[in-house]
Amino acid sequence: MENFKIINDHKNSLFNRREIKASLESGVAPSRQDVLKLLSEKFSVQAENIKIKNILGKFGSKIFVINTNIYASEKDKNNIEKKKKKDSKIVSAEKKILEEKSVEEKTESAEQIPKKNATDIDIDKKEINKEEQVKDNNPNQSSEASEIKQEEVEEKK
Repeated sequence: MENFKIINDHKNSLFNRREIKASLESGVAPSRQDVLKLLSEKFSVQAENIKIKNILGKFGSKIFVINTNIYASEKDKNNIEKKKKKDSKIVSAEKKILEEKSVEEKTESAEQIPKKNATDIDIDKKEINKEEQVKDNNPNQSSEASEIKQEEVEEKK
């Protein structure tokens, strides 16, 4: 985004917008997001109020012509401009991302580990001891399970 020049700036009071034609010199074709950011900074407006009509470039040329409409409000833009399928997909994708972030924040706050007191620790130790006793009482079952696993591994080879 090296060189940005305004070619034509026309105020269209009927549609309550500014119609701008600008040229941009860049080594690579600029993305719509980059152009949107550049225009919002240049004209001190919100990105939601800008509609990029097209970005035109010729093969081998580093100069791109950008046609845009800048509206007074987002409401004016939505009433006048046709909504493309791409635009609705972008909006829905942004909503999904925001929902995922809010869900992650909720799960993080819910997953905070409560502090254990002495009685909880004693209960945990008792449960571990019970599990060890069950294993000690049934040594045949554990050895049989390991033999079955060894046989399965040998069959796979």
